[in-house]
Amino acid sequence: MAQEERSREMPHSVILEGREKLTISGVTDVHSFDEEQVLLETVRGMLVVRGQGLHVERLQLEAGELIIQGEIGLLEYDDSVQPRDSLFRRIFGG
Repeated sequence: MAQEERSREMPHSVILEGREKLTISGVTDVHSFDEEQVLLETVRGMLVVRGQGLHVERLQLEAGELIIQGEIGLLEYDDSVQPRDSLFRRIFGG
């Protein structure tokens, strides 16, 4: 199944538990991340997660799932963000 078709069929949800654990489904790519910000692409658009001490607990792009731990301060959909190449494409040359 092509990436585009899979993306359209993938459900999207955001579950925040106590501002410390964030589970996101419908993730198609992670463009950047550090301890203060994660920039990711979902089937519903670009999503910016900001906070402190952020780290990726689990990333499964095939399943479209991302889990972030840390102090979550902001979740914002921002379609004005123009992502560069994926972080994983830059690292692995895909």
